[in-house]
This record gives sequence, structure tokens and C-alpha cells, in this order.
Amino acid sequence: MDSGTHLVFGLGLAGLALTDPVIASHPQGPLAVLIGTVIGSQAPDFDMLLRFKSNADYIKNHRGLSHSIPAVLIWTLLITLAIALVFPSVSWLHIGAWVLLAVVLHVVSDLFNSYGTQAARPISNRWIAWNIIHIFDPFIFLSHLAAIVLWASGWAEPRAIFPVLYAVLVVYYAWRSWVHYRLSSKLPGKDEFYRPGDRYFLLPTLSLHRWNVIRESKDCKYGIGEWENGKLVWLETTTCAQHPAVEASKKNKDAQSFLALTPFPCGQVTSHSWGYEVRWLDIRYRHRKQYPFVAVVMMDRNYETLQSYVGWLSDDRLQKRLRMNSY
Repeated sequence: MDSGTHLVFGLGLAGLALTDPVIASHPQGPLAVLIGTVIGSQAPDFDMLLRFKSNADYIKNHRGLSHSIPAVLIWTLLITLAIALVFPSVSWLHIGAWVLLAVVLHVVSDLFNSYGTQAARPISNRWIAWNIIHIFDPFIFLSHLAAIVLWASGWAEPRAIFPVLYAVLVVYYAWRSWVHYRLSSKLPGKDEFYRPGDRYFLLPTLSLHRWNVIRESKDCKYGIGEWENGKLVWLETTTCAQHPAVEASKKNKDAQSFLALTPFPCGQVTSHSWGYEVRWLDIRYRHRKQYPFVAVVMMDRNYETLQSYVGWLSDDRLQKRLRMNSY
């Protein structure tokens, strides 16, 4: 989820923690648990500091080790120890339990969107993305915001608000999961272009009634479409290049970071007088007929890298960034 949603989850868990008599009855308990759940709800994303090293390192490692099983325990221990030093009279066991819940909820909520995490490390390095909830879900964010406003204004008791909020969210997540499963099973039968071996993937959007659809074919083609109100509409077909430059680009660090993350990479080649431009697209992210999450490798005729980039950019900004005037 986005940082704003993780923040309101942290605040919401602080409200829910007031149902814990040990926390609620201690003068410093509510403040201590608020600090713990807010930091815990953000902690796995502290790997954003890798941006200062390089875009490639950040993209390759974001939601990786920092979201793993050992990291969940380490984040919980570090945050709990820090709070215990500041609030020594508050039960560290109870604070630790709520911090653990905040960290776990961060990782679990990230599993439901299309970006995913490596939450099973060290058991498995596989990226897990369930494609059920958009990275920013208006219902989740606004329902938290409403509950927090009710709490802060004193219009309702947090011990009444937040158990209801999280019960509703459990139902919401279950409903979205059921809808995703039901629609995914229907897709091949609804597509007139279906061929044996094609695979379909349903990706969430901001709308509750619209889903993005990816059809992956064996002949290096992706169909990109939308499912809305029971109707499947294909927007375009993207063909991935089979060219020596594509294979050569896989040795580039930026391209490797990109390929380690996306389950839907599509390499495209443009030939120039100075060599080749290989552009890797992430088919998951189509916006205004463009694919803003890319890895681009510029190579000479001997397939040696001249320049490369990985990250999020519009097509215009990418062209400015990858000026070839010097070649």
C-alpha cells in the first residue's frame, strides 16, 4: 500500500489498542502504543533509503528483505526496545504485541496489491503479489480517516469505533478476494481471442467495478484490456522483441533490477545509427497509453552499454534523461 494508507493503519491500530486494558489503564500507555504502531506501520518501507545509493538498488530491494520474516521480528524488537527505554513503566510485552501487529499488517496488506513483496524470505525469494487491492484503495483509506476523525473529535469511543472498522475491513478484503477469484475464472470464456496456452491476470484499479486485464501468450505477446461491469474490452496488444540486443541488455545492472521485480517484462528494440535502444516495459502499469515503469539500456553495435536507466518516468521525461547528443 502507499505510505498514507500505512500511516492511517498505524493510527487505527493505536485506537484499536485501547481495547487492551493494560494499555488503556496506563497514563502513558496510549501515547506509547501510538508511537509504536505508527512507526511499526512504516518500518518495512525504510528501505526507501536505498534511493540514495541508486535507483537500481532501490527497485531491486524494495519490499524485499525489509518485508521478510526475519525483518518483521527485527523491526518489532528494535521499535519495542526503543519505546521501552522512553516509557519504561509501560508493559513492553503489550507494546511489543501491538508493534508486531502493525508490522505484520503492513507486510500482509502489501501482499494484496500488484507490486507484492518477498514476504516468504528466507524460505523463498519469490515475489508474492495477489493482485486484489489497489496500492491506494479509497475505501480503506477513507474508512480509516472517518474512524480517526470520530476518535479525535470525541464523538465516539475508540473502543467502539475501531473493532467495527477492522471487522468491516476483514469482510471487505474477503469480498474483494472472492470477486477476484470469480472474475479470473470467467476470463478465458469471455475472450473471443483466447488460444490454448494463454494466461490471464486480473489487476485491481481505483474503481471497485473495473479491473485491468493482462493476457499473456506464448508467442511473446501481451493483450492489455479492461473488465468493467461484466464486459471485457481489449485496449492494445504489445509484442515483445526477440533480438540479440534484448538478451545482451539482461547483463545490465538496471535491467537486472527491473527483471528481478516484474512478472510481466516486455523488451522492445529501436535501432539507431549509434547502436540499439532496448526498452523494458512493465505491462502491469499502463497509464495514458504509456508504460511509465521502465528500464532502458542504450548499447553500441557491439552490445556494450552506453547509458541506462530504471525507474518511473513519462515518455517525454525519459527522452530528456536519455539524451544521446554525445554519441
